[in-house]
Amino acid sequence: MFALSKVLRRSQSLRLGAYNAVYSKLDVPLGEKNVAFESNALIHDKCKASPRFYELSWNSSMGRRSLSSDAGAKTAGEEDELTTPNQTSGDTEDEGDFSGDEGDIEGSELELLVPDSEAGKIVVGKRSSELFKAIVSVSGVDVGSALDKWVKEGKEINRTEFANAMLQIRKRRMYGRALQMTEWLDENKQFEMEERDYASRLDLISKVRGLYKGEVYIKRIPESFRGELVYRTLLSNYAATSNVGKAEEVFNKMKDLGFPLSTFACDQMLILYKRVNKKKIADVILLMEKENVKPSLNTYKILIDTKGSSNDITGMEQIVETMKSEGVELDLRAQSIIARNYASAGLKEKAEKMLKEMEGESLEENRHVCKDLLSIYGFLQRADEVNRIWKICEEKPRYDESLAAILAFGKIDKVKEAEAVFEKILKMGHRVSSNVYSVLLKVYVDHKMVSKGKDLVKQMSDSGCNIGALTWDAVIKLYVEAGEVEKAESSLSKATQSKKIKPLMSSFMHVMDEYVRRGDVHNTEKIFQTMKQVGYQSRFRTYQALIQAYVNAKAPAYGIYDRMKADNIYPNKGLIALLAKADPFKKTPLSDLLD
Repeated sequence: MFALSKVLRRSQSLRLGAYNAVYSKLDVPLGEKNVAFESNALIHDKCKASPRFYELSWNSSMGRRSLSSDAGAKTAGEEDELTTPNQTSGDTEDEGDFSGDEGDIEGSELELLVPDSEAGKIVVGKRSSELFKAIVSVSGVDVGSALDKWVKEGKEINRTEFANAMLQIRKRRMYGRALQMTEWLDENKQFEMEERDYASRLDLISKVRGLYKGEVYIKRIPESFRGELVYRTLLSNYAATSNVGKAEEVFNKMKDLGFPLSTFACDQMLILYKRVNKKKIADVILLMEKENVKPSLNTYKILIDTKGSSNDITGMEQIVETMKSEGVELDLRAQSIIARNYASAGLKEKAEKMLKEMEGESLEENRHVCKDLLSIYGFLQRADEVNRIWKICEEKPRYDESLAAILAFGKIDKVKEAEAVFEKILKMGHRVSSNVYSVLLKVYVDHKMVSKGKDLVKQMSDSGCNIGALTWDAVIKLYVEAGEVEKAESSLSKATQSKKIKPLMSSFMHVMDEYVRRGDVHNTEKIFQTMKQVGYQSRFRTYQALIQAYVNAKAPAYGIYDRMKADNIYPNKGLIALLAKADPFKKTPLSDLLD
């Protein structure tokens, strides 16, 4: 554990040193520089007039732990993730997978809803439960009627049966249906409610109807059932939506309520800081070390991906070695993360070596790895491997393999093969969700096949599929790629006005980047403000685009630095140079003569 925090703090101090050097070149009063760096690499704000930054305090005599920040604070120059957590439609039909194959469910979600003491009672096999089949056989708004029919036929709904069906529903991210199941259970009292039942419903309300509704519901939970599991659920949802202030508030409240610091809670903070402020990750690890909280396999996977996605391959490999020295073995998910990061870093040989380890001696016996192999080999543009793996899957393709194959064939420029896989999915006999269309649509977008993309959208609409955030994103990008930014903005406006979904951040950026390229300051500002209105916090990436629009338009950006400061955005070296170009008061040869 000590070795782990040492690795993280060492690489963090290097980054912070470079950041401080950049800031010293910016003409900002000393009291307004964002941080002073202590020997333990923790961050403390020294300027009372400025917004408070992330601060972690520890008092061993009182046993107090605390994480606090102003929401939205960013590390300098940090790129944002342009995706959001899963967003589902309210009580209408979900965009979940209706195939017979089980999708992935995050380990943290399973840990959240199925305590270790109960794990043995929940059987998550390959066969779908009969109750699950009954629920998915009806439309999304008729879950209650399906359950009523089940009981009317004299079939029992006990805790184990209900939990198995719930897990299989969640695996397909059919959260609208899952919420209706919990509402029916609350009304019909088939068995006595326990804390995890309330936690499950809180989680689903937060996912489907928003965290505000979740906050309202938690007040209705009987106090005797408002325990650690309920607050862990709330913390998980705040972390998933990158709500820094609320997540830290719940984290601290759990301590105030006397709950012990858990690996799960720390993992949620790591997930959060991975998105919004990677410098804070070392602080969380240090806190775990001080309270003797042992990192889980999930903890290591978060850290491995954090290092890898930052292109710090050496740091990633050090985390892996530390993990192995602690006796924690890599699972398939960890291996996949490592292979993807090797591939992204251009380390083809290392990536392929890891993929061969994942495959094992027999791919037919290790069929479950095919999805990841197809995806990563596609990224590496290994057409021979993509064809080899798909040949094994082709006779009886699984749903997730099929989606991965469509994208993989797109990556190796075999659009016809991608289309053939799509047609095969349509003939699988299951109701096809919009996700399937979205995947093929992405292939068309990447290959600038606008006409085919438009035809696919029409086919999708005619099939009665609900259009979700991923599909809107692909449609918007399609129009931008076709040079029809006005239609792209119109589609974005429709998606924004929909009550069922929240457009992805990338959807806004597709349109915004095109206006930036054109030097259209008015429309760039309009998209910038709309993003704020729908709930996206201003980030480094969005300000970078906005300033570039002013530069391209050769227009002065009045007050832009004050706007950034208000949003806790502080520039790196590149953005400082960009700001200088948009400075309305910058000196020119002509201004020197006039002076």
